[in-house]
Amino acid sequence: MSVEQDIREVALRAREASYELALATRASKDATLRAMADALLVRGEEVLAANAEDIVNAEESGTPANIIDRLRLTLERLEGMAQGLRDVAGLPDPVGEVVRGSTLANGLELRQVRVPFGVVGMIYEARPNVTADAAGICLKSGNAVLLRGSSSAKASNAAIVAVLRDAVVASGLPADAVQLVPGESRDSVKALMRARGLVDVLIPRGGAGLIRTVVEESIVPVIETGVGNVHVYVDKAADLEKALAIVLNSKTHRTSVCNSAESLLVHADIAEVFLPRVVAALQASGVTIHGDDAFCGFDGVEGATDEDWEREYLSLDIAAAVVPSLEHAVAHIRRWSSQHTEAIVTEDLAAARRFTAAVDAAAVMVNASTRFTDGGEFGFGAEIGISTQKLHARGPMGLQEMTSTKYVVTGDGQVR
Repeated sequence: MSVEQDIREVALRAREASYELALATRASKDATLRAMADALLVRGEEVLAANAEDIVNAEESGTPANIIDRLRLTLERLEGMAQGLRDVAGLPDPVGEVVRGSTLANGLELRQVRVPFGVVGMIYEARPNVTADAAGICLKSGNAVLLRGSSSAKASNAAIVAVLRDAVVASGLPADAVQLVPGESRDSVKALMRARGLVDVLIPRGGAGLIRTVVEESIVPVIETGVGNVHVYVDKAADLEKALAIVLNSKTHRTSVCNSAESLLVHADIAEVFLPRVVAALQASGVTIHGDDAFCGFDGVEGATDEDWEREYLSLDIAAAVVPSLEHAVAHIRRWSSQHTEAIVTEDLAAARRFTAAVDAAAVMVNASTRFTDGGEFGFGAEIGISTQKLHARGPMGLQEMTSTKYVVTGDGQVR
């Protein structure tokens, strides 16, 4: 059987499963999600053993440490995956929600209601936790999901999907609601991207190269997630204690994720006082600073280039510059931002308002760490990704973003 036939077969099975999921009650879906969470922990050793196999292979092949961190599962992370499923179970069911409604002059009752997409394809790198998050969000929103993870997480993803499918079946829903896409070659990805009519939407989640490939080559509609060239701007009216804590947390809390800060901008009026403190704190945390002339006055700071300003490091590195005004900070962000998350630290309400209005990003933080751009932190349960596009979905994508709408029109014999 060819790769295209393999993809067609799993997509057709997913389509059949989606019909049943679209009619499933909230009680049924929530019970299934809780069963999936329980199963992940009961069979946790099985999943962690598979993940250990992937980690060994990654280390032997010279995979960078930040990618290995994304790939690694621990008991704590497994518990987090399970809790994400439980959190999704506790959220309202978006399916059937009335977005708007009215009674027309001719007596027709018009309702716009949320409905599932049908079949959602996920193409993602490393992170096996995405397997559980995507499965849970898609199931709750009434969608079947086709999961195409990277070969680096092959064993982990297979183990997680086996656990989840068993739980789905035991709960009375179709196993094919959750499927791994067969094949490890790029041909299987290409076939998935060309499965228009069988797959309703594709979501790429990973590095810039993966996302660009899917956006440019897919004939299936795509919801674009994006990389995170994230900035923290410390305004002249900032509380410097807050600023220091926010910069450190944004940069060092977990460097391998897309909401980690990659650039620091500091207003010139506070540079003399703040720079010595922030440079010392970042360097004490192991961060390499790539700075402009003002930052290069400190030992150990490397000179920044255009490559540094545009780079998503995903490591203990940060680009840093002093700017003469808020407007210059905004201009810098407009030039280099990936429109993921941007932050301002200031006690000046007018400055905060100007910044949030002028900066074009999926999330803008005021006096808070960039690490909060996350579906779980936003109260969405888990997330299926963070969209940096502007159509349909933007920011962390939860249940509502995994639905479309249809109009239900009810009459009493009206004709036109």
